[in-house]
Amino acid sequence: MNSLLKALNDPTRRQILELLKQKDLNAGEIAQEFEMSKPSISHHLDLLKRADLIHGNKQGQFIYYSINTTVMDQLLSWILTFKNMQS
Repeated sequence: MNSLLKALNDPTRRQILELLKQKDLNAGEIAQEFEMSKPSISHHLDLLKRADLIHGNKQGQFIYYSINTTVMDQLLSWILTFKNMQS
């Protein structure tokens, strides 16, 4: 859970997730949306992968990233348990 919350704490990583909501992208396509180096984008992608928020699928010479909705569902369910406690 700590790696998940750490990954979500960064605005760049949240922005990457917003991009991936629209469609699967490779690292180069993601990097085009930011004014930072490709190694920095790779670092953000690595942290998102470690938190299991995204996964990569190799297609030819590129890895396409997509959101792992299962983890998002689990996080939302956990957060909602706190709301249900107040009802």
